[in-house]
Amino acid sequence: MNQKLNITYFKPEKQGAFPVDNGYCFATEIQSFGDSGLILYARGGRQLRIPFSMEGKRGSLYGVRVEGNLSPYTGYNYYEKDRIFTDPYAGGIAGLERFGDFGEKKRQTRGTLCREIFDWEGDNPLLIPFEDTVIYGLNVRGFTMHKTSGVKNRGTFEGIVEKGAYLKSLGVTAVELMPAYEFDECMHEADPGPQTVDEAVLSLVGSVKKEKRLDCWGYQKGFYFAPKTSYSKDKPQLSFKKMVKALHQIGIEVMMQFYFPPGIDQGYILELLKYWVIEYHIDGVRLCGFNIPLAGIAQEPLLKETKIRASYFALDEIYGAHLPFYRNLASDNGSFRNDIRRYLKGDDNLMNQVLHYQRNNPAGCAVVNYVADYDGFSLYDSVVYERKHNEANGEENRDGTEYNYTWNCGVEGDSRKKAIQELRIKQIKNALSLLFLSQGVPFLFSGDEMANTRFGNNNVYCQDNETGWVKWKNSSFSAEILNFTRFLISLRKRHPILHMKNELKAMDTCGCGYPDISYHGIEAWRPNITFISRMVGIMLCGNYAPSEDRCFYIAMNMHWESHDLALPKLPKGIKWRKVMSTAVSLESLLEEEKAFLEEDRIFMEARSISLYSCEADPHYKEKTKKTRRKTKKKNEGVETF
Repeated sequence: MNQKLNITYFKPEKQGAFPVDNGYCFATEIQSFGDSGLILYARGGRQLRIPFSMEGKRGSLYGVRVEGNLSPYTGYNYYEKDRIFTDPYAGGIAGLERFGDFGEKKRQTRGTLCREIFDWEGDNPLLIPFEDTVIYGLNVRGFTMHKTSGVKNRGTFEGIVEKGAYLKSLGVTAVELMPAYEFDECMHEADPGPQTVDEAVLSLVGSVKKEKRLDCWGYQKGFYFAPKTSYSKDKPQLSFKKMVKALHQIGIEVMMQFYFPPGIDQGYILELLKYWVIEYHIDGVRLCGFNIPLAGIAQEPLLKETKIRASYFALDEIYGAHLPFYRNLASDNGSFRNDIRRYLKGDDNLMNQVLHYQRNNPAGCAVVNYVADYDGFSLYDSVVYERKHNEANGEENRDGTEYNYTWNCGVEGDSRKKAIQELRIKQIKNALSLLFLSQGVPFLFSGDEMANTRFGNNNVYCQDNETGWVKWKNSSFSAEILNFTRFLISLRKRHPILHMKNELKAMDTCGCGYPDISYHGIEAWRPNITFISRMVGIMLCGNYAPSEDRCFYIAMNMHWESHDLALPKLPKGIKWRKVMSTAVSLESLLEEEKAFLEEDRIFMEARSISLYSCEADPHYKEKTKKTRRKTKKKNEGVETF
């Protein structure tokens, strides 16, 4: 079977399988001396073993070049004495094609020989600045797997492309994929279960081992160079590239989440990130796990225009005194979710944190804010459940975080009571308002814009069903949340003062009479930030925007009682007008929008947020014209000098 193959050896510089004119070059690391080499798998179960040679050794790397007719061969592995292992640098993986395909034994994998030509048609990175970015997180399978998604290719990269028009209409500028590289989702009894992202969520998965569980999230060691085959209708490499290209064409970036358990080599991490940027044109990465060389990644020249999101960056070590020209680093504002949820509940002593989060926007490193993510309760569940309901996970409800900082609005679980539903809609709108009206980068997890429920399960890692999937609802409840989300995103994108490049200073640096940001209470310019305070007014002055913008006033009252707030006085001819209130639907506000406020005080309903903008009063102009006409008529016939 090897008579038609020409086998030679070379001293490799890097690992992997690389196509050449008439074959492939294979290179891998072998730590021990002795029998080792390459296995080529042919159809019908036949194998060809090609031993390594010292002639092709450089350090601990071995290289072999195989030329000739390789069409009978479908994949490859390496062997080292009695051990057979799959290339960790393989660009494609065979053996995991069917999602959740349990067998009696753990599935066997092998690398595939990838020689796919793809025409990018001049595709280039979009380089959307962080201040203009709205991130939409999703699980590739869970995003479109539900029958209500309406897509042809459910649970795939192609399914995301089919939802491209929806994503565009929502207004997001980037999609962030949960692990979409190859991993074995089938967990057998001997498997320890998926490893969690960081210490804050180490309790997500309990220690109880169950037979035939699924790891739908992929937070485990995987084949990091290969897109996940079961997420693809076509060949996974082509499917992923087509998805990136299609999303780029409608102005949406693609970010990838990578999780690294302990023991992953730091050089390997840097190498694979560069590979995805070069080979698949991804625009950003979210890095989770252990021993990640964040400083080295941030300083890598090839990644200087790639968005890099992680829990923390040591900026002094990375930049010193010189900030980057292009801000590409972003840290997770991990406490935003918990503190904002506590503020929504009406807890004490949170005003200082809320004001800090609303303004927080460091120069050297963007911050990512979110009120819900893949872990924990969904946004809808955070106003419906106070206790986790993870019984279906098979771990006696012991898994998942115990502290969710949520409030069920008086009833645990769904309720048909009108008052309860109205309060829950208002609370979801409050959460979305705090997210999109803050200066940091907003992150929205898929389904939260339409009140998706996980039925109280705050750890759906093993739920490949309606619990873990996005339900594409069409109820009046979900429609109101969706319309409100679209409104907020559109408003944010239209007005630069709502998403500034530089952090606001609370100072009047341009001499216009107003600072860029100011705080107000029952009296203008005198906010109450004491222990018991739950309400505040925030004014953003549009004069400080890069292009001239209007001023906005964000009024927040998370007390269970109504209150008045004072509005700052404006110059003559300028008045405040209500733009939005979480207490009413957008439709019912349309008539009220036309009316300008005649007083400098506003009534704030309990547990509500309102937004006001300052605009020129057209009636003031009319009055001015009438006054001029009267003055002109009065002066007719009077001789002037």
